[in-house]
Amino acid sequence: MARLFWLSDEAWGRIEPHLPHGQPGKAWVDDRRVISGILHVLKVGCRWQDTPSAYGPHTTIYNRYNRWSQRGIWQRLFAKIAATGPVPDELMLDASHVNAHRSAAGGKGGPRARRSAARGAGSRKIHCLADDRGRPVAFALTPSNVADITMALPLLCAVVLPKRLIADKAYDAQSLRNWLKSHRVIATIPSTATRTVPYKHSRIAYRRRNWIERLFGHLKNRRRVATRYDRLACNYLAAVALVSCVIAWN
Repeated sequence: MARLFWLSDEAWGRIEPHLPHGQPGKAWVDDRRVISGILHVLKVGCRWQDTPSAYGPHTTIYNRYNRWSQRGIWQRLFAKIAATGPVPDELMLDASHVNAHRSAAGGKGGPRARRSAARGAGSRKIHCLADDRGRPVAFALTPSNVADITMALPLLCAVVLPKRLIADKAYDAQSLRNWLKSHRVIATIPSTATRTVPYKHSRIAYRRRNWIERLFGHLKNRRRVATRYDRLACNYLAAVALVSCVIAWN
């Protein structure tokens, strides 16, 4: 049996002030226990009904995760915690493929099944902006056949712009370079082999791109992040957001 996961005092102290309080309905259960249970499932990749009893009823664990995912609470929690950090001088941009588990595919027949399949089936790609300490500041999820460059501007427009952007050759597009130049952001992006006159870039600064690669490695140590089990994109992004709050912003 996998070792149980429990939020540390430090991680809980960062998360607790940003949780919803005073919700109507039944008496509220222990938030720390429930969120620890959610994180345990995300880590080991078990079914929700197999959640260890130490965390309480598995229905409570799943319902909290699912309802708050669809209300955007986990994503807002991540945004609030990420906003507490200093404005970085550098940001790193990258994307990583995520394979979908068979349970992420939609059901058979009907418009509801087609909507689920469109959102959940097939591989997907996480696009991420990380700061100069390898901490995520913005995420997006797209189908795997979407080019990395298409999500560069949406992610950059969602954050305070840095002095330098570090990215790999997939982001070597003249449109992005022009946009960065117009916003006084230094583009540390290697040129593709198709460029007749390659752009110069700082190789020393480019080595720091390993921070975001290591971030993806840490995220994918959680099985439900490495493999997508959820049919809805908002549920999967909620997992990425919650895990990020604990492993990167604690």
